[in-house]
Amino acid sequence: MGYVAVKGGTKAIDASIRRLKYERLKERGTINVETILSTMRLHIDQVMSEASLYSPYLAALAIKQAEGSMEEAVFLLRAYRSTLPRIYYSQTVESESMFVERRISASFKDIPGGQILGATYDYTHRLLDFNLIEETKAEIDEWLRDYQQKLQSTNPPDDITYFPKVVEYLREEGLFETYELDHTPPDDITKRSLQFPASRSERLQVLSRGQTGAVTSLGYASLRGYGQVHPTVGEVRVGSLPIYIAPLNEDGADSEEDYYIGEVKMTEVESFVPVTKKNEKNENELEFEIGYGICYGQNETKAIAMSILDQCLEHPEAPLPTHDEEFVLLHVDSVESTGFISHLKLPHYVTFQSKLDSIRNVKQGGEKDGK
Repeated sequence: MGYVAVKGGTKAIDASIRRLKYERLKERGTINVETILSTMRLHIDQVMSEASLYSPYLAALAIKQAEGSMEEAVFLLRAYRSTLPRIYYSQTVESESMFVERRISASFKDIPGGQILGATYDYTHRLLDFNLIEETKAEIDEWLRDYQQKLQSTNPPDDITYFPKVVEYLREEGLFETYELDHTPPDDITKRSLQFPASRSERLQVLSRGQTGAVTSLGYASLRGYGQVHPTVGEVRVGSLPIYIAPLNEDGADSEEDYYIGEVKMTEVESFVPVTKKNEKNENELEFEIGYGICYGQNETKAIAMSILDQCLEHPEAPLPTHDEEFVLLHVDSVESTGFISHLKLPHYVTFQSKLDSIRNVKQGGEKDGK
């Protein structure tokens, strides 16, 4: 692929950048990073997930700088992430330790610990609320005061409760296969370029930071018949996970002591997928396998779609696009796909002129033959 530099274009580029700033400022309005941080939580969650950097404040800054463009904000935040030093790795997180804010199951009405609807748009009417146009800070403060008072009166503070996984109760019945713990260190796609065939840890990393729309679209394609059969969501949980690190000793080895450094908000999904297998008598038997999805923040649609694609990629023998790991993993990355599509705007003078010359020569040769 050939490109040529645009000579004498420095002044034009500077003028384009100034014009970009003018378009952002011409209405003489501005929005503080703190305002974005407090009012656009789902946008922030999506940017952090696709950028694979958990920093709500920096995600809000990227959103402001990108004028709300999702793809540009992700590009900015991932570019910043690439400049950060890798000081240590966090310890493996056990999701059973999640402080749950929302937990539902589409497989069972009654689950141990109960269903917790939490905050979601799932049960709201999709109607524009014109009252938000005139919303004031005083009204917000009053509503919050009333809500917190009712919360305290109806829900006295209890000890923190950790909820068990739904799938564990099915495993106890022998309905799901039990696997031994695999302590193999995961592959890190930020340290080593993705190679095929990819390990499951690599696949999960790519899917977790994949572009939300792309992951959702391919998950939807699988549901429609271009891949796995229809799964049932065993459990969706949204909440905060504690993060611990083991600092390095002077000799470079991990310290035996773990240190709590904070928590991250996550969405985790386990989907139950029915599959047909041969039993000991060589007879077809219905079993369940698990598809897994997890991402930063609250983004349940993406996590569910990820769980579908995870299960699809576990069965590469199926001759369908959603089971082809190269097709899936190379096309869900927001920065890669955005960058490659956007490169078409760059000068292609040499290659295009070459194609024009070829077409002209063919046409001219045809006209001569016709004479």
